[in-house]
Amino acid sequence: MARREMVRTQEVVKTYRMGAETIFALNGVSLTVYAGEYVSIMGPSGSGKSTLFNMIGGLDRPTAGEVYIDEVDVAQLDPFELAWLRCRKIGYIFQTFNIIPVMTALENVTLPMAFAGLGEDEARDKGARLLDTVGLGQRLHHRPAELSGGQQQRVAIARALANDPAIILADEPTGNLDLKTGSEIIELLCRMKEEQGVTVITATHDHKMLAASDRVVWITDGRISRIQSREELDIQIGAIETRKT
Repeated sequence: MARREMVRTQEVVKTYRMGAETIFALNGVSLTVYAGEYVSIMGPSGSGKSTLFNMIGGLDRPTAGEVYIDEVDVAQLDPFELAWLRCRKIGYIFQTFNIIPVMTALENVTLPMAFAGLGEDEARDKGARLLDTVGLGQRLHHRPAELSGGQQQRVAIARALANDPAIILADEPTGNLDLKTGSEIIELLCRMKEEQGVTVITATHDHKMLAASDRVVWITDGRISRIQSREELDIQIGAIETRKT
């Protein structure tokens, strides 16, 4: 049985002008991510991984090439359609959490539901269930200042799941967390993939993420340099080694 394509980029190019010079942030990137996969995009700063992440999330448009989200060509959508797609199909998790300081955990999680038109009572019940799922059932009415960094990231994960997205996009989700908390967040994302059936795509520097990934996409100078499955990687503490063939 053929696997369902959740994300597909086709010869994607993204350029910027710097005076008379043209800078290629992406230069002909083609990638397919299948439903239910956990894929990590890795590369050094300036490699293009964040640009590719933004293309997949509909946060930016390519200079050339095509980006498909669940078989929809993102470049062909008008702003309203794109906003609808982002609200209903994609959940975002950011390194800096991006939760609203004056709102409680529950209010942060239910905010996307309000944009999607869910009723107040139903949203509140669903938000409470999601916070319980990520281990914050006793923190519904705490504001971000009353939560640890790991707890704030758990709120962000619950918020990302608010509208039952097909895709979770996580940009450096462990970047501001200590080793133990970062590992807990990775485990939580894996559990969400297994239990909710969502596709998880991360842009990361965190090598701990490799052990959780079904595939790792390495980006160098705006191009995919290699794609490796989990089986093709030896994961060791403090080191990553490619298996010799």
